[in-house]
Amino acid sequence: MKIDFTLNGQPTTFEIAPHDTLLRALRDNGIFGVKFGDEAGMSGSDTVLLDGDPVLAGMILAAQVAGHDVLTIEGVGGAQERGWRGTQPLHPLQTAFIETGAIQCGYESPAFILCALALLRKNPSPTEDEVREAIAGVLSRDTGYVKPVQAILRAAAVMRGEAVPPIESAGGIPLPVGLFSHPTPPDDLSFGGGAISGGDQGDRGDRGGTATRVRTTPMPIMTLAPESENLRQVGKPKIKVDARKLIQGKPAYTDDIEHRGMLVAKVLWSPVAHALIKHIDVSKARALEGVHAVLTYHDLPRVVYTTAGQSDPEPGPHDNFSLDYKVRYVGDRVAMVAAETEAIARQALELIEVEYEELPAVFDPRESMQPGAPILHDEPESWHIEDRDRNLAAVIEWQVGDIKAGFAQADRIFERTYFSPKVQQTPIEPHVCVSWWDEDDRLVIRTSTQVPFHVRRILAPVLGLPEKRIRVIKPRIGGGFGVKQEVLIEDVAAHLTIVTGRPVRFEFTREEEFYTSRSRHPMYITMRTGVTNDGRIVANDMYALSDTGAYGSHALTVAGNTGHKAMALYNAPNIHFRTEIVYTNTPPSGAYRGYGVPQGFWALDPHIEWICREMGFDPLEFRLNNAVKPGDLHPISKAWNEGREAAPEYIRTCGLADCVRQGAAAIRWHDKFANEAWHRVPGQPHLRRGIGVAAVMQGTSIPRLDMGAASIKMNDDGSFNLLVGATDLGTGSDTVLAQIAAEVLGCEVSDFITYSSDTDFTPFDKGAYASSTTYISGRAAQIAAEQVAGQMKQVAARMFNKDEGYDLVAPDDLELRDQGVWTMDGRRISHREIALNSLHHENQHQIMGIGSYVSPESPPPFAAQYATITLDTETGQFTVDELIMAVDSGVIINPVTASGQIEGGMVQALGYGHCEEMAFDANGSMLNRQFGPYKIYRADEMPELGVIFVETYEESGPFGAKAVAEIPMDGVGPALANAVYDAAGVWITDAPILPEKVWSALRKS
Repeated sequence: MKIDFTLNGQPTTFEIAPHDTLLRALRDNGIFGVKFGDEAGMSGSDTVLLDGDPVLAGMILAAQVAGHDVLTIEGVGGAQERGWRGTQPLHPLQTAFIETGAIQCGYESPAFILCALALLRKNPSPTEDEVREAIAGVLSRDTGYVKPVQAILRAAAVMRGEAVPPIESAGGIPLPVGLFSHPTPPDDLSFGGGAISGGDQGDRGDRGGTATRVRTTPMPIMTLAPESENLRQVGKPKIKVDARKLIQGKPAYTDDIEHRGMLVAKVLWSPVAHALIKHIDVSKARALEGVHAVLTYHDLPRVVYTTAGQSDPEPGPHDNFSLDYKVRYVGDRVAMVAAETEAIARQALELIEVEYEELPAVFDPRESMQPGAPILHDEPESWHIEDRDRNLAAVIEWQVGDIKAGFAQADRIFERTYFSPKVQQTPIEPHVCVSWWDEDDRLVIRTSTQVPFHVRRILAPVLGLPEKRIRVIKPRIGGGFGVKQEVLIEDVAAHLTIVTGRPVRFEFTREEEFYTSRSRHPMYITMRTGVTNDGRIVANDMYALSDTGAYGSHALTVAGNTGHKAMALYNAPNIHFRTEIVYTNTPPSGAYRGYGVPQGFWALDPHIEWICREMGFDPLEFRLNNAVKPGDLHPISKAWNEGREAAPEYIRTCGLADCVRQGAAAIRWHDKFANEAWHRVPGQPHLRRGIGVAAVMQGTSIPRLDMGAASIKMNDDGSFNLLVGATDLGTGSDTVLAQIAAEVLGCEVSDFITYSSDTDFTPFDKGAYASSTTYISGRAAQIAAEQVAGQMKQVAARMFNKDEGYDLVAPDDLELRDQGVWTMDGRRISHREIALNSLHHENQHQIMGIGSYVSPESPPPFAAQYATITLDTETGQFTVDELIMAVDSGVIINPVTASGQIEGGMVQALGYGHCEEMAFDANGSMLNRQFGPYKIYRADEMPELGVIFVETYEESGPFGAKAVAEIPMDGVGPALANAVYDAAGVWITDAPILPEKVWSALRKS
């Protein structure tokens, strides 16, 4: 059937099926700015304006818009002006999103802008509350909502004709003095003031006397390292290199592609938790018109592999098959289908007849190793499993000093068990993959992955193809968070392309993303700590029971990280760690941002707080007195290392003391902690305020294992092509790497054409994980740029030395800056002149550099995270009022993108500590498979967020940088648990801190 309507101001006719949603119809007709996020209309990424009002394109039929006006992001910003002279003009909202760094992965940015546009047309002077309410239906997993709100208020001011300040450059602030003497912080340590939007911004609840008007610029508070103060590109809030295309909704993501003859893939998932496939009949499905392939385990070679996208050799169990005769959890694969349409593929799944021989199942990791428990992996092909008869995927144990002797020295010993649950990464863009044969009979896999080179290497034996016949393309990714570090869906599309010869598209539904994807490893962690009366930790012991689910993806390294990172913060002379990682009949666990460290700190930091409360120690002093310091030997590196074994490492930079100090000043710790008047809410005796702190550390890359590479080529006009294998997940790494190269080459980020990542022509990189992109790939980009700079100086020196009347110059005497090469006496040759001379005139050669880097060490970032809450003692419900994080991540390359990483990470961690948990019934089937039942924070539910960067100069990093992406995950949950105790006097040891848990604890106390 045909429908006529107005699309982005133009009369339009679509040919549609009666059941087509508007989302499907728009995307089928090349309108890619509207995105799929879920089936239930909870993510909001499919927002469009229908007659000026926001609607969800996935929740209405295309036929319903006949005769109406539809606006998508492609129609925002004025008439399109194609051609070499220019591009589509931007709307003030789009400009503000670019300027403030409100675009991270960018997947939900079009929806934010459309909701904001509808608001501003009706209300040109909205308050912050009104902005948050307007965008509350759009979920973001990476922004923290701070910068989108700032951008909308900034655009509103512009649209009202008001002047707005430029985005500030990074600037130092004076340090507050007297950490433990209740200092009064300087005004610029407050996270409340200065909104440019007109009118009262409203009060979103008590914040301890701090105004709640938003900061109008995206710059965090920064204390600069002296070495970074004179840099021109590094440390500056540069606009992301791909911001413009993302904010206009141009094709950028995996699914933003059209292929003639593309088939749709679907998978039949197991309805039972543990069973043998006794019989499977696919004859009816294969006979269905429009079906091109149905595959079962009978049809594929039995090749065992791991889905963990890690460097070779992968350290964990190899226990996966593309299709197997046994299913091990509700949601395991049974069969694959490729058909002409999604409807036909779904119908084909219903025609597959399967007879299961159900087996006993085990869902509790505490029961998995017990005698008589069902064995999940008894197949002979799997390997690297510690003890399959006990469902033990892996075991790690190490010791520093003598733990028994340490406990003998202690005056008091504290022991308690903590639990962290199974939670999902929930990127708003679900897993999606498209595969096809190219003109050279090579298999092309376009996929939303963090690890394109690992995908190629791991899939080659699974598909029976040499690696040279596989090309993996990573477009823009709509959020990764570790779950896209898995080789999870690519083999499905690839197998079906191989057997059909046709392009195949495979995308998870939101339900599938939840129950068959990957998740954070649940852990039971028992802490045992020995302390002396004078406040020294003399023995620290951790036992972690980790639940890897049905398969051992990342089983060994995640749990190893739990001990390696968390237990290293406190430099006790005697430390012991043991972890057992077990199989259960639950959806597989895997990589999740933080990679085991959040579980460790969920146990360690509340345990430290408990010790402080019981023994009367000041919580800040006790943490700092026992924490590692600059010059200390990394305590765990003597016993175990995540990478290849080598010499022990030293802590060269540690800004933890300043982080504690500045965070305490910003949240006014000394005015609140132990202040009974602050804890009370006047007139509401059932409400209590609480304040909590957590001190944390993370790692930066995997030493002696992670490798990154970059290449830089100079073009005729003096611009550069920067090719990197690292994957930008919305972190801004493409921009950060360009900033590093631009700093070396004396030019602007806009002088670079940056591309990542394609296994055919970008250099190898291990991918985006382990907090390593800036540190590893950035160092590779720096090395490549230094090679290019050296060649440019040589060409420039020859050109300068032709000038008569001047002394000869040596290449080492020249300086690159301001898009030129300068002599000491002030002469300049432009980059363009150098390029033309090199490519077209004398001594012709291509100026080009290739750099690769493997770090010998893993310099840890440090942070202090603070939280305040208001708790209702009658219900157990509490509201998070403030979250402030002060972090030492070395020199910050781009403060806007880095603070966006911190804000987004804190909110993701807030959900982990407060409300997120995957729930299962007695048969192992997940109950909350959609947003809503699975609760993540919305824009209108947010606490106030504050970010403070305390720079240290890490000599091993590019321009002094360390990692920033994962550490915000570590301390929010512990800070909340400590704040709950501060408010109500009860310890909640199992996450998330749900109201019923607090209520029950209060009743018991």
